[in-house]
Amino acid sequence: MIAEFALLAADEVDALQYAGPAWSPYLVGALIGVLSMLTFYFSNKPLGASTAYARVAGLIGEKVAPAHTHSLAFFKKKSPKVGWEVMLVCGVVVGAFVAAWTGNEWTGRLLPAMWQDRFGADSGLLRIVVALAGGMMMAFGARMAGGCTSGHGISGTLQLAVGSWVSAICFFIGGIITAMLVYAI
Repeated sequence: MIAEFALLAADEVDALQYAGPAWSPYLVGALIGVLSMLTFYFSNKPLGASTAYARVAGLIGEKVAPAHTHSLAFFKKKSPKVGWEVMLVCGVVVGAFVAAWTGNEWTGRLLPAMWQDRFGADSGLLRIVVALAGGMMMAFGARMAGGCTSGHGISGTLQLAVGSWVSAICFFIGGIITAMLVYAI
């Protein structure tokens, strides 16, 4: 499967031939800034999502191995529960559906046109594997970095935290390199 991915990535796809976003990135950026300010104002906590995944993992861990889960240092400080971070992640998922629907981008397809042009119409399994692997790597990286893209890239940079600025720069560099490798830009 990896070899197939590498061979398919060698073909050229012009990413600039695809339509841009339906929502203005400036409006969305401003709304994220407002959300971040409101989060600080009402909860005195930074906006972030990676803690939600850890807490959900803790909830699962309580069902599977409660003694082990409660012995972990992370869960001694942050108990496994459905808190505001979990609700934020749920809101992001719902918001993505609303944005796709209102932006006339709702397709209900597993494979977007750009993906199909690059990897073929029969690459659904590859898409799922790549998405799961990418999600697991991002979650691992977020826990290692002490926060996710929203935590560092939005809240941390707004607080002028040096570590968050370094993280945000690395997010962009990683995204550019990935786009260049996958889409031969």
